[in-house]
Amino acid sequence: MLRLFLLILLTAAQAISSPAANAQEAKAQTPAPAVRGVWLTNVASDALYSRENIREAVGLCSELGFNVIFVVTWNDTYTTYPSAHVEAVTGQAIHPDFAGRDPLQELIEEAHAKGIKVFAWFEFGFSATMNDSTGGIILQKNPHWASRDQQGRITEKNGFQWMNPFHPKVQDFVKGLVLEAVRNYDIDGIQGDDRLPALPSNGGYDEFTTQLYQSEHSGQKPPAHYQDYEWVKWRSAKLSLFLAGLVQEVRAAKPELAISMAPSIYPWSEENYLQNWPEWMAMGLVDLIIPQVYRYNLEAYQREMNRILTRQLHPSDRERFVPGVLLQVNDYNPTEELLEGFINYNREHGIPGEVFFFFEGIKKFKGYFKEKYKDRPAFPAFIKPGLPAH
Repeated sequence: MLRLFLLILLTAAQAISSPAANAQEAKAQTPAPAVRGVWLTNVASDALYSRENIREAVGLCSELGFNVIFVVTWNDTYTTYPSAHVEAVTGQAIHPDFAGRDPLQELIEEAHAKGIKVFAWFEFGFSATMNDSTGGIILQKNPHWASRDQQGRITEKNGFQWMNPFHPKVQDFVKGLVLEAVRNYDIDGIQGDDRLPALPSNGGYDEFTTQLYQSEHSGQKPPAHYQDYEWVKWRSAKLSLFLAGLVQEVRAAKPELAISMAPSIYPWSEENYLQNWPEWMAMGLVDLIIPQVYRYNLEAYQREMNRILTRQLHPSDRERFVPGVLLQVNDYNPTEELLEGFINYNREHGIPGEVFFFFEGIKKFKGYFKEKYKDRPAFPAFIKPGLPAH
């Protein structure tokens, strides 16, 4: 009888304690949220060129453990979705290769069905064209929108021609482009990169910007040296103000949307493209910052990451930081050993994820990612608008 009584007590105790124990065990087994992302382009990739290709691309991302796709939506004067806003300026509603389709909507449907987030990536930002000295249809129709260098030529760097990001009409055009996608699509976030907001520092000598500078500097003309410290700071501050206005409008339109930026590394980003992204973080403008830490050896990667983590990020911003890692460009891919070195460095420093440029590269490392990303963490819930500035 005593033995039976003790057995009943033990069974009851287990019944009471099991839910809590099971919950604790489940919590221990659930990986911490992390960003595991990839950029999806319409260049050097056919992923967006049919619904079936999109389905296959999303399926591969899901199979390998990726939880967010940053998809190009603005490239070389064209969108990858039907845009009445762009059509009103250029006469083209969508990239000709996508006529009759809506690749952005198709991707959203396929990705969300797999639990993958989608960010609209406005790749070209304030850049009008690539490898077109005329600036393309936008600047041909609106020559006063062009940024100019000291010789009066359209601002150009690395083959890209640029609009003037300080001109109100240009700002309205880019804001309208972003807001159109925000309002019309079930995207999870938006993203600018090294061209939004940005301008090569050899630009800013157009008539409008010169007069704006003079109005704030007692009639003085902009410095002849385009990397003059104060001249760089004046222009980068103007771009930070533009971003603040854009973010305010995006959050008003869709408060739950995440704001991501993928600038170049700092201070190179400010000296060359007027991007002071540590200031953006301090202003509370960015929910997810992804600097392009594109390095070809582990020592250089570690050096740049150490600089970011110790000098450029406030401790409260660490959870909003994820490095951009170069996985493929032209014929280049890192070795698996180098890729492992990048990711191991991240984990050793408390960084649970990364975003890779670009999608085609993951095909070369299927087995690697399937094993490395097998924990399949959820996309972080803390990446959301309204985080306070510090």
